[in-house]
Amino acid sequence: MTMDETVSYLVKAIEEKRQTHVITANPIMVMSALESPDYYRMMTKAELIVPDGAGVVWAANYVGTPVAERVAGFDLMHRLMREGEQRKWTAYLLGTSQEVIEAAAEKLQLQYPQVRIVGYRNGFFGPDQDQEVVEAIRQAAPHILLVARGAETQEPWIAKYKHQLGVPYIMGIGGSFDIIAGKLKRAPIIFQKLRLEWFYRLLQEPKRLPRMLVLPKFVVKVMRDKENVTKPGPLS
Repeated sequence: MTMDETVSYLVKAIEEKRQTHVITANPIMVMSALESPDYYRMMTKAELIVPDGAGVVWAANYVGTPVAERVAGFDLMHRLMREGEQRKWTAYLLGTSQEVIEAAAEKLQLQYPQVRIVGYRNGFFGPDQDQEVVEAIRQAAPHILLVARGAETQEPWIAKYKHQLGVPYIMGIGGSFDIIAGKLKRAPIIFQKLRLEWFYRLLQEPKRLPRMLVLPKFVVKVMRDKENVTKPGPLS
């Protein structure tokens, strides 16, 4: 779907309280799914996967099944917050550090005053605190839950608890809270058009280099296995 079609689909789902876990797919996630059957199963159970990463858009075009357009998670989040302004939705923010989540909550509340931020919590908690966090979100009963945790835990955590959470719209947003809070800058338009957002972010966070080394592996995999790229893998 295009961005506009995606937004329309999600607005209807939220209004009807149909739970939708949205995964903003990028090459790192795709490679994780290839290497881990559990991660792959988790992705197949998401209600919607959107092509967030430029590499995913390139791969789709390369193998002859192009997507309508890139649907960036950061932009999708803001589009839905704008929709929430008109509909008086509520939102809960989960993840990152306490300093960043507080700043992000304050800025989002100022930017979208008609979307009530009904709660926020940092992402530094272990499995022994999961039920406490889930219950707090259940009690807040938001329309939207935005989650920013580590790459290995973010989507699996959502998938594990989404039915208990009972939130209509749940999306993992990675480093978006850092950008909203002003800790990081989003890539300029020229970087976005050149599909180099990943490189701009790497310049800001060199510690991401080990994760970025997956990107050339993804490109080689797509080119080598072109005929099989769109075929679903086994769930076992």
